[in-house]
Amino acid sequence: MSDALAGIDAIDWAGLAHAYGTAEDVPGMLRDLYRPEKAADAADDLLTHVHHQGGAVCSAAPAALVYVLRAAADPAIAPAVRHELLELVGALAYTANTAEPRWVTPAWPASWDLAVTDLLPLLDDPATPNRIAVADALAEARHRADEVIAALRARWAREPEQEARAQVIDAVGSLIPYADAQRDDALSWLRQLMHDAAPAIRLFAVQALRRALPGHDDSAYAWTVSEVLFGGSDPGAWRPSGGVSQSTVVWAIGLLGEDRANRSDAVQRLLTHPDASVRAGALRTAADMLSRRRSAVPELLPAVACLLSDAEPDNRLFAARVLGMCGHAARPWADGLAAMVTDEGEPYLPAQDHAVWALSRLGDARCVPPLVRRLSGERLGFGYHGVHADGWGTYELSLIETAGGLGAHADVLMPPLRARLAAASTLDERRALCQLLEAWGAAATPAIPDLIGLLSTDAAVWALDALAAIGPAAAEAVSPERLRALLDAPPEGQTFAPRCLTLAYGRLTGDRTPALELLLPQLGEPYGQNNPATLLGEMGPAGAPYVERLRELLHVHNEGWLPLRVSEALWKITGQTDEVVPVLVQAIAPFAERGGAYRAITATVKLLAEIGRPAASAEPVLKAFLDADERPVRHGTWRSVPEDNELRDAAHAALLAVSDSIPRELQPPC
Repeated sequence: MSDALAGIDAIDWAGLAHAYGTAEDVPGMLRDLYRPEKAADAADDLLTHVHHQGGAVCSAAPAALVYVLRAAADPAIAPAVRHELLELVGALAYTANTAEPRWVTPAWPASWDLAVTDLLPLLDDPATPNRIAVADALAEARHRADEVIAALRARWAREPEQEARAQVIDAVGSLIPYADAQRDDALSWLRQLMHDAAPAIRLFAVQALRRALPGHDDSAYAWTVSEVLFGGSDPGAWRPSGGVSQSTVVWAIGLLGEDRANRSDAVQRLLTHPDASVRAGALRTAADMLSRRRSAVPELLPAVACLLSDAEPDNRLFAARVLGMCGHAARPWADGLAAMVTDEGEPYLPAQDHAVWALSRLGDARCVPPLVRRLSGERLGFGYHGVHADGWGTYELSLIETAGGLGAHADVLMPPLRARLAAASTLDERRALCQLLEAWGAAATPAIPDLIGLLSTDAAVWALDALAAIGPAAAEAVSPERLRALLDAPPEGQTFAPRCLTLAYGRLTGDRTPALELLLPQLGEPYGQNNPATLLGEMGPAGAPYVERLRELLHVHNEGWLPLRVSEALWKITGQTDEVVPVLVQAIAPFAERGGAYRAITATVKLLAEIGRPAASAEPVLKAFLDADERPVRHGTWRSVPEDNELRDAAHAALLAVSDSIPRELQPPC
């Protein structure tokens, strides 16, 4: 150990830094690597301190690197500890290649060059996971690409484990763009493997070639992937580790790149595969493709709908969720969804829940009876909070997302909802039920007594929001004095309560003074959809004293909620459009080109529809939103299609409102 730690005390660790401050504690972590009872914790501490969550290579990293590699090469240290140390090396090298240069310490390149020399012999580590980690780290040795490629291919020739072979292929593909002497020979080698190797290796060769030649497509890629997936091989052979999983299928189809025709064909064929895991992976790929392109709906939705009767319960659930995600485009399969929500229908209750949600997304009244049963029973089946995670997890859907659009059926849903609200034992439940009543607006009028009763509870904020949404009937039912008392003594521990309460109080009573006093100092906040400018807009012409302050903010930000709310307020106060329409068009135009539109963009489009003909300059942008095939919203989530549908509907309505002549394709049929 003394040789391995030689020179450690000569380093000025106090003058170096890691993610948590001074690096004075790093020598202790390095010494603990040689203490068996502390080694695992020390390796973990090094990872969290020296690498943390990536994004930067701190000044302590080069000094620690040499000692980390000495420990990783020491057979006396447990293989699992050595593996974590090698992963730390790879993570640092990856970060150095991908982070902004200003976040990478200048001492890194020299220390990394020495580390590559120390890593190369470790390609022969006796532990397979460690050889994999070494190959992964060496994939970042771009400055020595030719030498490393030669070493990796030499390792390939004697490597017995398919997982390690796959990682070697992957590393070679990553290094080819930086190679000179080895480039052509390495490309030929990968092409040979793509045509003449085990199924998993062929797929990894395609992946490596895509990395080696970014932006270049080759018909051989699609041919190879199709040959592996549909040539009769066992799905368990598609990955080096064996066995088939959803992620395996998603990865394999992803190797087709932007070849949309072949991707669509592969998904449709794999949705009928005899292996349930393969079908599950195809479902996830279909969901992702649907989230990206509108043209994928007619291509893929019929095949997805067939899985409503899949033998695997989770596949039925996922199919129902995809149909619900696509909204009205799923109407041809509404009967299949409705069959799942009857007492004799879908036995897997989570799948039944998703079918209820899907029907509600379609506006199909057959979702109402099962919702009544859920509101009346112990098992609701829907969450009290919405989830906004990326990806395709089948987390519990929220009550507000499921029933928020069913105000037309409030007469049927109201009795069990009121009973549930009266029996609610948690704030989460009371909040969710109040939010549902708020979404129903005036249709929630029968619940006014229940909401007034909640004004003396921890749910007062949401109860008052619901009363404000109900409108005049609620304003007549609750005394201004009681509301004012609530402003003076808001619920404890809810820092947001004063803001929400003053806004709702103003909407119910017409007295905006408390809200103005509280919120005007925050008028310039650039974030959040409930900017105080909303309050000024609600005041209409009475907001005239604040016009100049709003004009000062009009050009502060080009995107987001602030230009929308300020423009909206100015228009509602002054009735003038010449100063606000250019700001609104400027705020949405970039998203018609680059995508990534979010709620503020859709709300801006809706505002343009309200403004009408004076917003005619928005017509080209609105047409671009309508004509796009790639959805101009964030991709890869369950919300992608609903958000795009809302944006597209808003653009359609706005185009009708702003156009002097209605385009033929937007005219209703005779």
